[in-house]
Amino acid sequence: MLYEVKQEAKFKFIEEGEGEPLLLLHGLFGALSNFEGILNYFKHHNKVVVPILPLFDLDLLHSTVGGLEKYVHKFIEHRGYTDIHLLGNSLGGHVALHHVLKHPERIKSIILTGSSGLFENGMGDTYPKRGDYEYIRKKTELTFYDPKTATKELVDEVYGIVNERLKIIKIISLAKSAIRNNLGDELNQIKQPTLLIWGNNDAITPPFVGHEFQKLIPNSELYFIDKCGHAPMMEVPDEFNRILHLFLQKLNEPAAVTK
Repeated sequence: MLYEVKQEAKFKFIEEGEGEPLLLLHGLFGALSNFEGILNYFKHHNKVVVPILPLFDLDLLHSTVGGLEKYVHKFIEHRGYTDIHLLGNSLGGHVALHHVLKHPERIKSIILTGSSGLFENGMGDTYPKRGDYEYIRKKTELTFYDPKTATKELVDEVYGIVNERLKIIKIISLAKSAIRNNLGDELNQIKQPTLLIWGNNDAITPPFVGHEFQKLIPNSELYFIDKCGHAPMMEVPDEFNRILHLFLQKLNEPAAVTK
């Protein structure tokens, strides 16, 4: 992806376009490339912002959902964004929810896709195996409906992470924190319009999780995409962007005047 990564203070991020900020939070094994389809499309309509989350830079005590939320909050304050459309995939969705529950004032809407926060299957029933490339390839493929979406570059990236001892310790810490940090009892406090985009074939946060989010978040709407797994914005970017664009347009329509 050929976008400039900017650095200010301790923050690294991409920022493209003008308009209301569309702020994208990636997941545990996520990368900036996960959002290429969103960036290419929405930079013509919004200010698209992708902070690089410090998954491996926080100390072990703060390698948690709460630790990442504090980083996002400081980043938003540092940049002075307002009227934010906050979008998160997987762990990024969990961080987005945690943030809006603590600091709702700058957030205009929430978009969740394959979000943790209620239930998720991790890499499987075991911790990621170091040194076993084939195992990592198969687990990475499970993220998608079409295994071919797990390119060699993507598998290599995950393989590189799980073969660094300190990184895998932090991955495990973040994954355990996500499991402990269940938000089911708090989601009814969310006032922002919320869009849920789910893959019908998501094996990590299965479709029932999307239904549960819709039930618990008051002002939410849920869309399923067929033949799609845990990362709809990567696997079916055109359909994902269509649903998201309609949602954002509807938010900015003038309210109907009642007589």
